[in-house]
Amino acid sequence: RGEVAANLSHGQKQWLEIGMLLAQDPKLLLVDEPVAGMTDAETEETARLLKDIARDHSVVVVEHDMHFVRELGVKVTCLHEGSVLSEGTLDFVSADERVVEVYLGR
Repeated sequence: RGEVAANLSHGQKQWLEIGMLLAQDPKLLLVDEPVAGMTDAETEETARLLKDIARDHSVVVVEHDMHFVRELGVKVTCLHEGSVLSEGTLDFVSADERVVEVYLGR
């Protein structure tokens, strides 16, 4: 609380930004790549933070770190060219042949 924002770690700055958004009491929180550049410990804390926030707010997370997505334990929607390609658990979406074809080119 007594620290200048410029002196915070990258993860702490992300949490500060999330806090500033929550101060506006949004109904929906859109978060894009929230753990990019974070340490493993910061990533774990961010997962905990977003799960807590999701109790009272709708949260949409755009993320490519599948370990982080797995920590969230939420429904996954995979988009391709603006349309839903697959939706379900992370394991279901990861095993979907269409997702594999589009994202891995197999």
